[in-house]
Amino acid sequence: MRRATITKLISVFCVVMVCATAAPAQTIAITGGRVFPVSGPPVDNATVLIRDGKIAAVGRNVTIPAGAQRIDATGKWVTPGLIDGATQLGLFDIGFGAGPTDVAAKGRGDAITPSFNAWEGINPRSVYVGPARQAGVTSVITAPAGGGVVSGQAAMLDLVDGTVSDMLIKAPAAMLANFDLPASDRIGARGELFARLRELIEDTKAYARNRAAFDRNQTRQYSVGRTDLDAMIPVVDGRVPLMIQANRASDIEAALNFAHQYSIKLIVVGAAEAWVVAGKLAAAKVPVLVGAMNNIPTGFNTLGQRQENAALLRAAGVAVAVIGNAGGGDEEQFNIRNIRQEAGNAIAYGLPWAEGLRATTLAPAEVFGIADRVGSLQPGREANVVVWSGDPFELSTLAEHVFVRGRESTAPTRQDLLEQRYKSLPPTYRRP
Repeated sequence: MRRATITKLISVFCVVMVCATAAPAQTIAITGGRVFPVSGPPVDNATVLIRDGKIAAVGRNVTIPAGAQRIDATGKWVTPGLIDGATQLGLFDIGFGAGPTDVAAKGRGDAITPSFNAWEGINPRSVYVGPARQAGVTSVITAPAGGGVVSGQAAMLDLVDGTVSDMLIKAPAAMLANFDLPASDRIGARGELFARLRELIEDTKAYARNRAAFDRNQTRQYSVGRTDLDAMIPVVDGRVPLMIQANRASDIEAALNFAHQYSIKLIVVGAAEAWVVAGKLAAAKVPVLVGAMNNIPTGFNTLGQRQENAALLRAAGVAVAVIGNAGGGDEEQFNIRNIRQEAGNAIAYGLPWAEGLRATTLAPAEVFGIADRVGSLQPGREANVVVWSGDPFELSTLAEHVFVRGRESTAPTRQDLLEQRYKSLPPTYRRP
């Protein structure tokens, strides 16, 4: 009897597995919306067809397969998922004490840690993934904290439910460095900072030419160890960009000279005074990651900060991506959803609306070399799609449907659960 029962269970399991394998892939049709592919002009009353986690078709005359799940987007706006190119998502959940913190490497006391891979410490179950995704952000750069001279390597993630390997799009996506003066007693002046960076680049080039001699202990001593030198080789070779934190116009200009001297691919983040050197950035074809929320300086490096920064840069021909935490303050560390407000402010201060959408979707995808996967609504791209109640850069607009790789996110966030909990408290526990 027992053997017969086990045999029956095995048979049922096999049938279930065969059915699961043979089951048709999920197909979703978002119909009737105003679709903004970003890679082309908007299309009214259009359909976005999703199949197997990819965008299968976009347009007015799309044939919808029988059995496809339909989402009526009539009167709604449909865009690619937003991309934030400068976050620390998943690296810590509480910034002022308790809990794990994986944002920065301690290193050997020299403020240079290129071999630090930030993504190895990501918590995919971070409570801040949900709110970011709920606000229409579907991809992010997760980067180390920028306090050191070279802080380590960043990765590009899709905000899917799963493991870190499920989330990864590209790693490394960039190497983080600092052209603001680091808040460290190990670096006393900007001249010393730049000297340390030049020494690191020269040592990396020498190491790459003489690996065999290094293994035989027949080279001069280098400023950092083997793992850090190995991590820097793709930067020196131009395969991985050097993403530098720089706000003061003179620091940005110094970074441009540095990148030109060593033929390094450069990205500038922060860039409060970038408008001052917009022509030089455009001539060097260096992209800039900026915000537009603040016009009040947060320090001497940002005295020239202005909310027209993004518009002035774009008008000069600079590739611009908007980020959600351009100020870098701890109080905004988790407000990745602020990218909508940053872009909305940039638009209010002169950035054309279409450029604002591009700066939060396709532009960051191009900056980090993943535009063949995300950032636009084109057939073959990942189905990172958002259906908005209206203009995504208006405060009252909601992301009504958010798809990441073709899967809709519907789970309540921690904020939703807390709201439900405290709304339902007995009257004696509520404020009078």
